[in-house]
Amino acid sequence: MMNDKPLRSLSLGANQTGGRIYNERLVLSLVRHQDGLPKAEIANLTGLSAQTISVIMQQLEADHLIVKGQPKRGKVGQPRVPFSLNPEGAYSIGLKIGRHRSELVLMDFVGNIVNRQNITYQYPATHELSAFVSITTPILIKSLDENLRDRVVGIGIATPFELWNWGAEIGAPKAVMAAWKDFDIKQEMSTAAELPAFMLNDATAACAAELTFGNPQKYDNFLYIHIGYFIGGGVVLNGSVFSGPSGNAGALAALPIRVKVTDSTEESYQLVRDTSKISLQRMLEAAGQDASIIWDTEGDWSVLGETLDIWLNRLAEGLAFAITSATAIIDFPAIVIDGDLPIDIRQRITALVTQKLQSIDHQGLSPVTVTEGSLARNARLIGGASLPLLANFSRDRDVAFGGL
Repeated sequence: MMNDKPLRSLSLGANQTGGRIYNERLVLSLVRHQDGLPKAEIANLTGLSAQTISVIMQQLEADHLIVKGQPKRGKVGQPRVPFSLNPEGAYSIGLKIGRHRSELVLMDFVGNIVNRQNITYQYPATHELSAFVSITTPILIKSLDENLRDRVVGIGIATPFELWNWGAEIGAPKAVMAAWKDFDIKQEMSTAAELPAFMLNDATAACAAELTFGNPQKYDNFLYIHIGYFIGGGVVLNGSVFSGPSGNAGALAALPIRVKVTDSTEESYQLVRDTSKISLQRMLEAAGQDASIIWDTEGDWSVLGETLDIWLNRLAEGLAFAITSATAIIDFPAIVIDGDLPIDIRQRITALVTQKLQSIDHQGLSPVTVTEGSLARNARLIGGASLPLLANFSRDRDVAFGGL
């Protein structure tokens, strides 16, 4: 269906020789950004001639990347034929590496998860992960019709940085975790899957997924916050994920927070202390409560009672200060909050953060909207799977990801 929201041009096309691939990617990005675009509107947005657009659309159709919709007749002129991405035009494998569980998915061109497999463990080991990917990837690919299997373009990896530092958190032997330090994840997973590999920090990958397959308000600039085992984030600027020189932009966990404890004393700590699920787990264990439910994103967390309320209040206070600091550096119009959380908990967090922000002095800062993400527990997984698709079929600035 055509969206009546006015479109801005994502970029101008290149009419010069050598711009064919760029122009094709630009058109695919436009169609992904706004489903159901007719040729005339694509030409207007790209600045390319009607003839050039016709040639590009014919080629993309021949490559099975786009499909025609039903013609729509307006008040005057010829019917407009909208074009959309073909879900079967391309596929990718996505790998999310976790502290106690890793998942592999097969995803289509428009972000639908076609098939998925997982492995659970007490702690991650390099050899187990390689074996999982080597055995499982062919199974996922063979679940496609035979004529579609050659459309799998790569494996994308969403992983926390510096896995070797997890030992104390998850009770893993030092030798097992130390093996990750010299383990080339990207190369090893490429070898195991027999596919080109692309890799990003897991929170940044989740941010890419929200931008590409979520983001119903179509924000071009936002700070993305993902609440999981640890808290993480991502930065979207001018319609693209900005990951920074080392791929670690939006590393909210390390953001320093300073609060007043008494009239004469203050306390400093990192944002991660009170804003991650591991901090809630520790609070529940200290209170003698069963913490296992917080790893079930479809469970009823209301049974956690006052402990949950205290955690949510601390989390919201920390995020309110972090958001204020972030908007003072970059003029974000929106903050998107998501994570491995039940929907009602995510809603409570969004409402609480909005409330806490009202009590902070914002003189000199622009207003900011706090909204919910749309992918929840699948955000990092879809983010990983999106990387090969973005690298192969999107504009250059859409793939300006460190680590790709």
